[in-house]
Amino acid sequence: MPAVAENYSLGLQVEIGKIDKELKKLWEPGEGAMTRASLMNLAVYSEEPGSLEKNTQLIAKITENHACRALVICANCGPKENRVDAWVSAHCHVSRTGGKQICSEQLSFRLQGPCSELLPSIVFSHLDSDLPFYLWWQAELHDPMDPQLWEWVDRFIYDSQAWKNFSEQFRLVETAQREAKQRLVLCDLNWTRLDKIRYALAQFFDHPASHHHFAEIDNGRIDFAPGFRSTAALLAGWLGAQLRWHVEQKNGATKIQFTDAAGRKIDIELREKEGEHPIGKISLNSGGIEFSVAHAKCGDLLEVCRGGADENPAPQLMPAQANDLASLMSQELMRGGPHRVYLHAINCVRDLL
Repeated sequence: MPAVAENYSLGLQVEIGKIDKELKKLWEPGEGAMTRASLMNLAVYSEEPGSLEKNTQLIAKITENHACRALVICANCGPKENRVDAWVSAHCHVSRTGGKQICSEQLSFRLQGPCSELLPSIVFSHLDSDLPFYLWWQAELHDPMDPQLWEWVDRFIYDSQAWKNFSEQFRLVETAQREAKQRLVLCDLNWTRLDKIRYALAQFFDHPASHHHFAEIDNGRIDFAPGFRSTAALLAGWLGAQLRWHVEQKNGATKIQFTDAAGRKIDIELREKEGEHPIGKISLNSGGIEFSVAHAKCGDLLEVCRGGADENPAPQLMPAQANDLASLMSQELMRGGPHRVYLHAINCVRDLL
């Protein structure tokens, strides 16, 4: 019987050459109504010790809403000789209609040895054929990367918030995209973190009567939690890209000065502030009006407010963004198409990240 999600078990250890055989045994008729389901291949690669167990828990949560064949990989690149250990299991969840269990397969691999030699063959030989392939990369990218790895990847998922050297890592990401002949869709969880706050800020300007404020923005401020400066810079890059601003200069890590098409200067302050949310608040000042989005003190909500000298603030509440990896991944997996706005934001503030 498949190992259920609540146990977070790696499952049955198997020889690498007998994985297909053992997978068939998982689905032999037995007690209970179970259905194997898969909409995608999702490979998770990490070099962190103990990540197999941690990522098994994440996959258990992700498969509640996204049926897939999961390949969970933990690599130790230190040893000189190659070794592979493998396990098979399944995550089963009762369907929304009740009764039948919907199950997703998980193949787990612990790799030892020069990682670039083993990874492509391990991944490609165990994909569920004819389904899209999503690769979630949790480690730093290595130079050089095996070009063969990118030939089959449809969506490449990563989290730039943890990168120590953004410019070097993004150069490798762009290399991967070129080797995939631009077919590869880049999915940055650091960008996903900004979804709800970007939506909340944008709704101020939905009506055409509010568009004049774009040309009147004088300054703004973004409060971010320690470790999330790159998230704040991405948010500033989104503003700059969408409003066709260009970076004029930066004052260390705390201020960015943009210029708009008319040559006006706009100062955006990046302020580190203790808090549990990556972005605590963003405010823009335009023509004597302040537009602000901040996390509410009650619950997982955003407080959205517009106010000025001649109008009383009228705060409203909107949904806030969850920051746990399972929620971010589930949100990302619901998407399709390229992230062009993300790429515009990156290009706007690339030198500041």
